[in-house]
Amino acid sequence: MRTQVAIIGAGPSGLLLGQLLHQVGIDAVVIEQRSGDYVLGRIRAGVLEQGTIDLMDQLGLGERMHAEGLVHGGINLGFRNTRQRIDMQALTGGKQVMVYGQTEVTRDLMDARAACGAKTVYQAQNVRLHDFDGARPRVTYTKDGVNHEVECDFIAGCDGYHGVSRASAPQAALRTYEKVYPFGWLGVLSDTPPAAHELIYSNHERGFALCSMRSETRSRYYVQCSLDDKVEQWSDQAFWDELRRRLDPAVAEAMVTGPSIEKSIAPLRSFVAEPMRFGRLFLAGDAAHIVPPTGAKGLNLAASDVRYLARGLTEFYADKSEAGIDAYSDRCLRRVWKAVRFSWWFTSLMHKFPDGGEFGQKIQEAEIGYLLGSTAASTALAENYVGLPYEV
Repeated sequence: MRTQVAIIGAGPSGLLLGQLLHQVGIDAVVIEQRSGDYVLGRIRAGVLEQGTIDLMDQLGLGERMHAEGLVHGGINLGFRNTRQRIDMQALTGGKQVMVYGQTEVTRDLMDARAACGAKTVYQAQNVRLHDFDGARPRVTYTKDGVNHEVECDFIAGCDGYHGVSRASAPQAALRTYEKVYPFGWLGVLSDTPPAAHELIYSNHERGFALCSMRSETRSRYYVQCSLDDKVEQWSDQAFWDELRRRLDPAVAEAMVTGPSIEKSIAPLRSFVAEPMRFGRLFLAGDAAHIVPPTGAKGLNLAASDVRYLARGLTEFYADKSEAGIDAYSDRCLRRVWKAVRFSWWFTSLMHKFPDGGEFGQKIQEAEIGYLLGSTAASTALAENYVGLPYEV
């Protein structure tokens, strides 16, 4: 098989890149080791920055998103059993975010790819990347016991943190930066109305809590927990009781609870791999960087990566210019590190650290107090949360 771009991974970053390339007439094949049902079954967050919304609209995929997505102009910060709203829309000149689940973004992209007849290979085993340090890269894989080879001009590694793409990069040329946080998030998904119209981030002496949602009838809640905790240790009732303890009384009393339909514990880490280009192999999304979910940046960083990559590849084919692909890694990493910084700062502000003690809690309370009382500080949070602008 011959194509212009081989995309490894059929998550949102790989599918989004595939559609952006298809829109400008660049042929791409998406290769995914899992089944389509498995990809759609993954439970992920879904707070979309305006830039991500604009990309979906650009592809003509915004109809369902705008019909079902929940537009938010602010977030709520809770501490000392109180809650105060940050008006992001007012602080950023009208910018907002939208709650629209990553699963729904993936579904829209999958449907669009199927509708245009673009090729996606699911359940590809033993995927290997070859010769991307030269002019004729190749991808090999096995499907249904048959070996296949894809010849291409470029390879886009959109296969996540544990994927083959970053592992295939020359390790001597790869530098990684990582911070592992000493706690996790216990998350529960339930078919219950959200506790509030907008997200609530709560700093509490017992630990962080987050009230989020997927729709007007489906809620997603989290509590900070120990990395030693097991899901089986947490009954639904124990979770709801702990969540209520960490929220202000008005929200805790009004919250509607119900059976969990999904429950899991996720560790938190910050991770960046540099550079994001190795010859004709480009890393994008979680293959290159991970952020804690506190700042809602994971999906949005993946979207900005593939936006830069699609533009660079378009310049290469349309204008015979390598300027865009040459600038890809540096351009992405400038935005990535700003998002990593924000996610680290917001995580550090809102969570209880094992070695923080009473002093650490008081410092957090003082900073939250300053944040809520300062227009400049609130604006900085709002600007980062709604998404920093893309480079031209």
